[in-house]
Amino acid sequence: MKIRDLMSRDVQIARPDDSLQSVSSRMAAGDFGFMPVVDGDQLIGTITDRDMTVRAIATGASASAPVLQFISRDPQTVREDDDAKSVLEAMGSKQIRRLPVVDNDGRIAGVVSLGDLSIRVKEKYAGEALEEISRQ
Repeated sequence: MKIRDLMSRDVQIARPDDSLQSVSSRMAAGDFGFMPVVDGDQLIGTITDRDMTVRAIATGASASAPVLQFISRDPQTVREDDDAKSVLEAMGSKQIRRLPVVDNDGRIAGVVSLGDLSIRVKEKYAGEALEEISRQ
């Protein structure tokens, strides 16, 4: 199973000049806590609700401050054609909950979460194991 089969394609993105308030409002409205930050069509980082709390609010940043000041740069990414099982294992070992998915040109194509992968990949491999056992 490939990441393209599991990733969320309807991804909200933040732009470098978006304010903390606008990004946090979008996160609250959509009930998510992670956004890729894209400049033009290239991924430059990510911002989480925790980043905004710990790096921004806790240090006295203004709600109008641009998210660029608080992003995690050089984010780890996965490609659409990466194998879901290996991505799940890597995310688990590195304790990463969400990853941007990029296409071959480095453009954001989606987001994959540890929760989505753990459920779908385990179901698939459990199902395959059960099929294999049933054949014997």
